[in-house]
Amino acid sequence: MKDKNLVIVESPTKAKTITKILGDNFTVISSMGHLIDLPAKELGVDVEKNFEPHYVIMPQRKRILASLKKESKGKDTIYVATDPDREGEAIGWQIKNKVFKDKKVLRVVFHEITPQAVKDAFKHPRDFDLKMIEAQAGRRILDRIVGYFLSPLLWKKVVRGLSAGRVQSVALRLIIEREKQINDFIPQEYWEIEAVLTKQDAAEGEVVFTAKLERAGEKKAEMKNTAEAQALVDDIKGKEFIVAQVRQTQKKRYAAPPFITSTLQQESFNKLRFNATKTMIIAQQLYEGIDIGEESPVGLITYMRTDSTHVAPEAIDEVRKVIAQNFGKQYLPEVPNTFKVKKHAQEAHEAIRPTLIARSPETLKTFLSHEQYRLYELIYHRFLASQMAPAVFAITSVTIEAGQYTFVASGSTVFFDGFLAIYNHTNDEDRDKNVIPPLQEKESLRVKEITPSQHFTKPPPRFSDSSLVKILEEEGIGRPSTYAPIISTLLQRNYARREKGYFYPTELGGKVCALLVAHFPGVMDVKFTATMEEELDEVEEGKIDKSKVLHDFYPPFKASLDFASTHIKKEVVKTEEVCELCGRPMVIKWGRKGKFLSCSGYPECKYSKSITSGVKCPEPDCGGELIQRRSKRGFFYGCSNYPKCTFVSKFLPESKS
Repeated sequence: MKDKNLVIVESPTKAKTITKILGDNFTVISSMGHLIDLPAKELGVDVEKNFEPHYVIMPQRKRILASLKKESKGKDTIYVATDPDREGEAIGWQIKNKVFKDKKVLRVVFHEITPQAVKDAFKHPRDFDLKMIEAQAGRRILDRIVGYFLSPLLWKKVVRGLSAGRVQSVALRLIIEREKQINDFIPQEYWEIEAVLTKQDAAEGEVVFTAKLERAGEKKAEMKNTAEAQALVDDIKGKEFIVAQVRQTQKKRYAAPPFITSTLQQESFNKLRFNATKTMIIAQQLYEGIDIGEESPVGLITYMRTDSTHVAPEAIDEVRKVIAQNFGKQYLPEVPNTFKVKKHAQEAHEAIRPTLIARSPETLKTFLSHEQYRLYELIYHRFLASQMAPAVFAITSVTIEAGQYTFVASGSTVFFDGFLAIYNHTNDEDRDKNVIPPLQEKESLRVKEITPSQHFTKPPPRFSDSSLVKILEEEGIGRPSTYAPIISTLLQRNYARREKGYFYPTELGGKVCALLVAHFPGVMDVKFTATMEEELDEVEEGKIDKSKVLHDFYPPFKASLDFASTHIKKEVVKTEEVCELCGRPMVIKWGRKGKFLSCSGYPECKYSKSITSGVKCPEPDCGGELIQRRSKRGFFYGCSNYPKCTFVSKFLPESKS
């Protein structure tokens, strides 16, 4: 008999891949994510009865649910094979409780969608993990309470359509505080002096290298302006440069661990310029299954939402064989490399790695899109490098005396490339920099040039996808599954914009953040948010109950909410402009796309207009002014005379005189 068992997964692609693996005894169907959730238009949490959630069937999922019920008829067993994380566990548990109460429902977990992993998982099904479900429920309830009460407050005090979130609002605060640091920064001038030195080498001929001034007498050499720098240059000129000390050392540089979610998003941005959302979409495609010919479809990487650097022993054995075969035994450490696992990491998960190391990127190139290939190549090379020997550098450090002045020179050459043969995980290659020739103490060097150079201290850079994910992880804000959605929400809500890969807060974002910081300091506090995340992790570990987390959070939050609701007054900004329809004063209001001018007589008079940038439209004889607008692709500038004038520009042009 065919189709004795029903398997439920999240996505159609995953269903297709698993169907090919399991064969005729299984019907695999997709739930398309959550079928059951808290209601969309009400709180759905009884704060008076121990925060009991009221889950409902999502209206847009009712047809899928009917299909599940239909497919379950006559089936011996129902397997839930959703993703191996809290969300996957919760999706399955809610389906079991709401739909299949009287049926045998088992949980199946695998971290890669390959024939062996899937078949092994179905040989060892388990019951649902109630601690994981409790942790997910606690997180969901907490996020609902914050969002449900704060968002309407923003609607009332700022504008409808805004949102606040337990994690997204803290991420917004980080972006805004960084922007303030940049705006408040006052550059400090400083100067450096470099000497270009040469030595005649029998083998190499004349070797040129540079040394930097470090000390003037007993003091550190500090020059704050042109005059000070030039005075030192003039005093140094004509002095003999004598080698005082030469030190030769070796430095080992070890490979980075295989990817976890955060490091994949960071490195994908740094090396490929993929933002966090794009990275996760492509990684999901590689995980769920790609058609690669005879084996099609098959998952090419392990599960991409993970915070663990753990790697299965069989995968370690496999990669070590490939390293020895392709690079030589000198590239293989005596024992496998191990990496520190951070606190609360889900060690049952694996790092992100290829499911089969024998599938090199080159062998898959014809089956993958260009972007899939580039991300797979990044993951493949990172995993390969993680089990290779360290790179070894020969470091030469030289101290050079020129009268009372001390110069230092350092250079490095690659003694053994190790993992660098396949992967470099920093922007600094450390390869053959400022090569220092063989030098002897008391040796005299020829001076080619002494050059002062002006510099200014720089403010901290704006956050990119890479650096924002990094600080969210370091501060303990959010978890692997939330980094990309946090960024997407900030952009969609017009709280921040991405320009050339970096995040700028919008005026609306600043306004919302200031209101929340003033009235909800706990919710907006980085350390408080991190502590909440840790407590929710401890719920999953069985150390505390979710009700304690919720009871500790809600009373002070409710007190802040009541105070804010009473004391925050909606800001009314009057302007000197008058309404063209009724003559009343125009006021500045906020919309989801930014500020605009509205008649103060609203709703009696509904006249409104955009606020222009003040920059004239570059089109000849137009006369309009440019207005910042927003589309799905981001911000742009368009003419106020649209549709008569269709000028658009990504950036604001120079103003015409």
